[in-house]
Amino acid sequence: MTIQPMAPTLHRVSFGHPDAVRLNDRVQLEYAERYGDEGDATPLDPTMFDAPRGLYLIAYDDAGTPLATGGWRAQERNDEGYADGDAELKRMYVTPEARGLGLARRILTALEEDARAIGRTRMVLETGTKQPEAISLYTSSGYAPCGKFGHYRFSDLSRCFAKAL
Repeated sequence: MTIQPMAPTLHRVSFGHPDAVRLNDRVQLEYAERYGDEGDATPLDPTMFDAPRGLYLIAYDDAGTPLATGGWRAQERNDEGYADGDAELKRMYVTPEARGLGLARRILTALEEDARAIGRTRMVLETGTKQPEAISLYTSSGYAPCGKFGHYRFSDLSRCFAKAL
């Protein structure tokens, strides 16, 4: 009899949790390599992901290794282009060794369900032209291009997407 490893499990954590910080450091290095800069400069505070105005998730394997992460934070109409009822997707990341396991899609679905249950009406996200796999995930999950918003709204490399919840 072959024993199969357990499927990775999703856990709610703080954006300030040590595993979240380590994964954020890894995604920042990847952004820096892809874009030739110092990573995503969007100001983020760990409390932005606290319920009921957000959620931050980490996928762990059965050995307790963090494999993937993602969160949403509430946004309202402001001068950065957000609309009332927006939930903004942030820090979606899957470690290279866990890619291809469907973790990004699992986290995305869980984040959408949570934001919808809280009463958010639209999920929005910003990604970049040098992240084609991210664009593919979002468009295959029902996201469509939308008006630009957020920290990088004036960048030619920025692409913004939205999906009604």
